[in-house]
Amino acid sequence: MAEKVQFTNSQMLKWMEYVADMQGVSAEKIKMLNTCSKRRNVLATIATHKRVLIFADSTYPNMLYKCWEAGYGDYEMYFGKGYEPSEMKHCKVSDMMDGNLEGPTVIYIVNENTRESMIFGMKNDNFSSGMVKYVGHEIRAVIMNKLEMDVRDTVLLANAESIAVEASMVAYEGVVIAAERDAGSLRTMEENASKFGTHNIEIIPEITVEALEKLPTPRLAFIVAQESTIENDIVTLLKVNPKIKFIIYTLELDILADIKYLMKKHGVDVTEVMQIAVSKVDKNGVFVAQPAPWMITCEVKEK
Repeated sequence: MAEKVQFTNSQMLKWMEYVADMQGVSAEKIKMLNTCSKRRNVLATIATHKRVLIFADSTYPNMLYKCWEAGYGDYEMYFGKGYEPSEMKHCKVSDMMDGNLEGPTVIYIVNENTRESMIFGMKNDNFSSGMVKYVGHEIRAVIMNKLEMDVRDTVLLANAESIAVEASMVAYEGVVIAAERDAGSLRTMEENASKFGTHNIEIIPEITVEALEKLPTPRLAFIVAQESTIENDIVTLLKVNPKIKFIIYTLELDILADIKYLMKKHGVDVTEVMQIAVSKVDKNGVFVAQPAPWMITCEVKEK
């Protein structure tokens, strides 16, 4: 059985002080990330911070390979072992990508050229090709803005593959629950989770109390609505979290017309209805038609 690794606060602070002194930088400029037995999106953390100090174990044994695969192979890295600070190996990420992590491990990754910001609306070409028809990246950027997530958030996204990937990068210390009923979409979601190293995504095939009771409780549910399942989804999620916030996405006028009635029936208020329309032309000046979805924000009534 693998050793259970658990860094204490004191040990992590000692490592932070050791690395800061070694690098001659203020500790406040270093992002600390503990991945030991935890769901964390390491790639997103590295992508949005110049200096990252990672406490690791065998939870993600191929972490450095995933970093190399994501294009971080040339990033400068310091690699150490143990609970107490000691000499660290100085190398590139690519030099260590073939080794599996085990035991108490400390990794410090530096890239001064990293932009410390999150860019919403990744191009669809970045995602795994499959049976999924991805929403336009401009619309996804608006959706991500409406989700208003923080880094430790827990959200559920139904039938929303590319949005789940971007959400996992924002909530890189939280949990994203991706519900995919269609077998093909579920496989594509699994491919994207592997491609982007999103260890903080939990993929489930159905929205049921049984599937959700072993997972962190979602604060928010973003649902690409299907007429056959939307009411059951609402009922189930209210059982899991009676104060859950909903954002319903639809292109169907029937769902748009019915959603206020459905929500009122189950004690939820519709607080905002918004349509997103994007108009653009291609390089040849030809108009590119895009769907104009509706987003309905719903919150539980205050008693």
